[in-house]
Amino acid sequence: MDVNKKPELLVVTGMSGAGRSTVGNALEDQGWYVIDNLPPQLLGPINDLFSLSKANLPKIAVIIDVRGGEFFNELQTYMQQLRNREINVRLLFLEANDSALVKRFESVRRPHPLQDDGTVLDGIGRERAELLNLRESADVVFDTSDSNVHQLTNRVNEAFSASNSGLKINVLSFGFKYGLPADSDLVADARFISNPHWKEDLRDKTGNDPEVLAYVLEQPEVEEFIENYVATLRIVLKGYRKENKRFATIAIGCTGGKHRSVALVNTIAKILSDEDDVKVSVQHRDLGRE
Repeated sequence: MDVNKKPELLVVTGMSGAGRSTVGNALEDQGWYVIDNLPPQLLGPINDLFSLSKANLPKIAVIIDVRGGEFFNELQTYMQQLRNREINVRLLFLEANDSALVKRFESVRRPHPLQDDGTVLDGIGRERAELLNLRESADVVFDTSDSNVHQLTNRVNEAFSASNSGLKINVLSFGFKYGLPADSDLVADARFISNPHWKEDLRDKTGNDPEVLAYVLEQPEVEEFIENYVATLRIVLKGYRKENKRFATIAIGCTGGKHRSVALVNTIAKILSDEDDVKVSVQHRDLGRE
């Protein structure tokens, strides 16, 4: 094994029904060695597996959920022990809203693993409480509420493909009236900009149209905002590299996610794409909803 390259371990966890199996399949297709439903206390022997191998091991992903029982509560402790042994450990947390999870459990007609004699919602509530600390400490969070299998697979490919080395940034536009993106690392508010919705000739257009983009960029203080925000992002991205955080979502919102946020996301994504060792993707979450 190349002693100059740290072994990689990805721990996949999160809400039941949020897509762990889909993520596992996508990682396998990329060449990861995936271990499903591993009890957390067995993370330790993985270090021995890395140490004993004389060849480069494939990157290893382990899928762990609350079925691990009492050992699940010690997951963060086991992960820290591996980090102390010079193993590059990352935590991917899969999130989804209650409505999406209930629909998924109803569609497969299976009970939630923590619902006991209660409802699916009771089980979801218990699981959210148990996973709160892990959710807050995750390196990457995917909100799969509105994602189908193919969309989630594409997100995994963007974030964890070996061919996409370096820092991967997803710049996301959204509408505040549809809710904050649960998987955003940074959120900016574009509602200080005059709304093109009130311009009759721009109302039916979007931030992807040149006329709307020009209108947004010429508004007072927008140029200053972009300059200062990008400067701040560069500081943050530098810290992400130092902490070996490889994927982040930068969200920018306006009222409906149609005009201002879309224009700013396109502009800022273009600037960030010129940064060294940064791969930028753009997502307009709510475009087309109004």
